[in-house]
Amino acid sequence: MRTADINRWFARGWLAAGFVFLYLPIVALVVFSFNDSPVPNAWRGFTLKWYRDLATDGEIIAGLWLSLKIAFFTACGAVVLGTLAAFSLVKYKRFFGRTVFSGMVNAPLVMPEVVVGLSLLLMLVSVQRAVGWPDRGMMTIWFGHLLLGVAYATVVIQARLRDLNPQLEEAAMDLGAKPPQVFWLVTLPMIAQALASAWLLTFTISLDDVVISAFLSGPGATTMPLVIFSRARLGLDPSVNAVATIIVAVVAVGVVLASWLIARAERRRAQEMAAATRG
Repeated sequence: MRTADINRWFARGWLAAGFVFLYLPIVALVVFSFNDSPVPNAWRGFTLKWYRDLATDGEIIAGLWLSLKIAFFTACGAVVLGTLAAFSLVKYKRFFGRTVFSGMVNAPLVMPEVVVGLSLLLMLVSVQRAVGWPDRGMMTIWFGHLLLGVAYATVVIQARLRDLNPQLEEAAMDLGAKPPQVFWLVTLPMIAQALASAWLLTFTISLDDVVISAFLSGPGATTMPLVIFSRARLGLDPSVNAVATIIVAVVAVGVVLASWLIARAERRRAQEMAAATRG
């Protein structure tokens, strides 16, 4: 066997091992969500009772609904603020405080979540004592998730803005478009894919966050990851496998659908550019 063939099979083997390492635990979780035994490592037969029990599990349903609401508003807020931050950093190379602003935007990416959660808790407690608001709950969790989400959204959108051809915006301005019109009619459509990617990324980060939520949650505001974490400490519950399987299925469908929509939009844009070039 030639050296090239050996290297190719070696690389494929490592790739397969990596996929097994990443996805085998998820496959095991899905399989044991249909296990009739309450013991997670003993297979006793196929059942759907754990999925039926979810309909009457008020704690998980309430936690899931709260997590979805926080994740939705976090993703929307992070995309808006991240777009503004990325636009400022890319389009305006020099302004007072740019270095400090860039460092503060990127700080949550390298800061341990324990430090972020603790610092936010101390700040919000001080604000509450001073003005009587906000109480620890959904709002404070959203503040923490938004802080983390803006950092990730800014990185994604900033990378896309740097790749844009500035001549397109300059051509629009030469044709009489004002800066707001250039942004809404030229820049925004070209970064739409980055906005969608940033929204999905921040939604996912918010949905499964545990550390920041643990610091900022309050009575009656327990997210689904906190519910699962508290139950796992007392022993694995098959109903946790069932809700995790549902989330995996929904996320997988969402990722496939988003990828298909993005690919279709990219093909349409390529066809329009080719038609414009021929014309």
